[in-house]
Amino acid sequence: MKLSKEIKTAILVISSVLLFIWGYSFLKGTDILSNHKTFYVLYDDVEGLLPSAPVTINGLAIGKVKSISFLNKSGKLKVELQIDTDFEIAKSSEARIYEPGLIGGKQIQIVPNLNDTNFAHDGDYLKGGVKPGLTELVSERLTPLQEKIEKAMVSADGVLLNINTLLDEKAKKDLKNSFAELNETLTALSQASNSANEIVTNNKGKLNNVVDNFEKVSSNFEKLSDSLAQSNLKQTVENLEKTLVNVNKIIANVEAGNGTMGKLLNDDKMYTNFTKASKELELLLQDLRLNPTRYVNVSLFGKKNKPYVAPTETDSTKNKN
Repeated sequence: MKLSKEIKTAILVISSVLLFIWGYSFLKGTDILSNHKTFYVLYDDVEGLLPSAPVTINGLAIGKVKSISFLNKSGKLKVELQIDTDFEIAKSSEARIYEPGLIGGKQIQIVPNLNDTNFAHDGDYLKGGVKPGLTELVSERLTPLQEKIEKAMVSADGVLLNINTLLDEKAKKDLKNSFAELNETLTALSQASNSANEIVTNNKGKLNNVVDNFEKVSSNFEKLSDSLAQSNLKQTVENLEKTLVNVNKIIANVEAGNGTMGKLLNDDKMYTNFTKASKELELLLQDLRLNPTRYVNVSLFGKKNKPYVAPTETDSTKNKN
């Protein structure tokens, strides 16, 4: 079956018109070939929402904004949503305008009410709402901070005015003099620092020698410390402690009167007897020196021995004199 040129031309023209209508609708955000639902939402302010903005549920895009128009003279804005999903949306669900990021525009997020079984149909209205974006949250946080900063600036300005009022000409002059003296002090410190640097520079060799000597002394001290550590110093200290313990015991026994030394120091009778024995020994030696014949008698001619007469303390005193 052959088609005439007129029929072919008619088919081509009709196809072109249909393709143009579909493309125009698609560019406007309407897909005439898809089976979609249309919902409406009323807002007082769309927060910069534009047509063709995505419509999402839990982050999943399920449609787009088809159109935005005023509703009568009330000032409310009617937003037409084109939804393409099999997910049932309840009439009590809320369509919130939100800001997904700082760069992207506004979008609509449908918060479904899963407990409601009264589902919305094509042409029904959903509740509208606005979710604060990041910019609004930052603005809300910065606004109180800005007010506090402004109040602080006003307070600081008042304090400065009060200080300016309190400072008379004499006080201002004294304050200037104080700053001038402080400047002179800083200059003097700078000069002292320069002098110190010059001294260090001029005596750098001597300072190096001092540091070297200190390192040598430290090394010798370290060697001495090592020698003392290697020696049997611990055993020596232990022996010294034992000796001190024994000495303490001897002193304790002497103080208690034990032994000859203890009795000599603590017993008065022994001290008296020792004194008497010493005195008698002194008299005996003195008499032996003065009268040796009483003790050593050698006679060649048979001379009789003289009777022994015990010396007295008086005789000893006289002999000494």
